[in-house]
Amino acid sequence: MRCPKCGHLHDKVIDSRSAREGEVIRRRRVCLQCGHRFTTYEEIVKANLRVIKRDGRIEDLDPKKLKNGIVRACEKRPIGTEQIDNLVDAILSELDNEYDREVPSTAVGQKVIARLEKLDEVAYVRFASVYRRFKDVNQFLTEVKGLIGKE
Repeated sequence: MRCPKCGHLHDKVIDSRSAREGEVIRRRRVCLQCGHRFTTYEEIVKANLRVIKRDGRIEDLDPKKLKNGIVRACEKRPIGTEQIDNLVDAILSELDNEYDREVPSTAVGQKVIARLEKLDEVAYVRFASVYRRFKDVNQFLTEVKGLIGKE
């Protein structure tokens, strides 16, 4: 593993432990040249799921893109980074268990909406407004009234 500080190729693992419910191994390393300590994560490489978009295009499921959409919906809300990471991991795990190679974008969106509705109503409405492509204020109000009716 190349040291991120000096670029030296030799290091020593000083600690290893399981992370993310056994899905990943976290390794603490020290560079043998400069002594810099750094962390690496090791995980099983799985065949990537591909997303079938609304217009028929197919592209790789990008966890960063999924996370960015959720982060945008949760902006200025009392939701921590760890909660968002857990939400993304749970969604990806569900999709991986339910689909072999290709997943419709609607399935991804529905999973995000279902989880955001439980996590934070404002984040849910923000995400839903983009995902469901609200055309006017009336659609937005209908969604909010539906939330109020559930309470």
